[in-house]
Amino acid sequence: MSITKEALQRFEETAAHYIHELDKFSLEQLKQKPSDNEWSIGQMVQHLISSALYMQLRNVDQCLMASQDPSVSREEKTVDGGAVFAQGSFPPIRIHVPPSAQYTPEQPESKEQLIQGLHTVIQRMQEIEPTLDKASKQNTVSHPRFGGLCAEEWFLLVEMHYRHHLLQLGRLKEGISSYEIR
Repeated sequence: MSITKEALQRFEETAAHYIHELDKFSLEQLKQKPSDNEWSIGQMVQHLISSALYMQLRNVDQCLMASQDPSVSREEKTVDGGAVFAQGSFPPIRIHVPPSAQYTPEQPESKEQLIQGLHTVIQRMQEIEPTLDKASKQNTVSHPRFGGLCAEEWFLLVEMHYRHHLLQLGRLKEGISSYEIR
């Protein structure tokens, strides 16, 4: 099995886990923030959906259509990028970004919005995976911390990102444990 097929399978399992977890909470619980400068579970899921659809998978598409896109380069990965891909995951540390209008996800309008968003990402990942074997590893789009990533690496990053946020989900669930979880 190819590395991208394996990543897709792991991603589908992780996304299904998120969907299963969402069923345990009311919308009110999904919007509950442990503190003013932390995200709710709903905001975290919104972040996963939007970063996959509007950054990672968009950059896969840019790498695949390199001749038409000026943002595609032949940039190399940074040391951090090389380490993440050599390890196959993000380091198990909290990455705290100060709240901002640009980066802080909105609270979800409904649980269905989150579930539908996760299903949309699953569908896009399933559509993209078969196209990756013909993608040039020379065509890269720059990641702010990891440097130039090719289409396959952007695809793998989606799975790593979803897996990384399982740690945050665990912390956020503990904060809700004082409430009754269905």
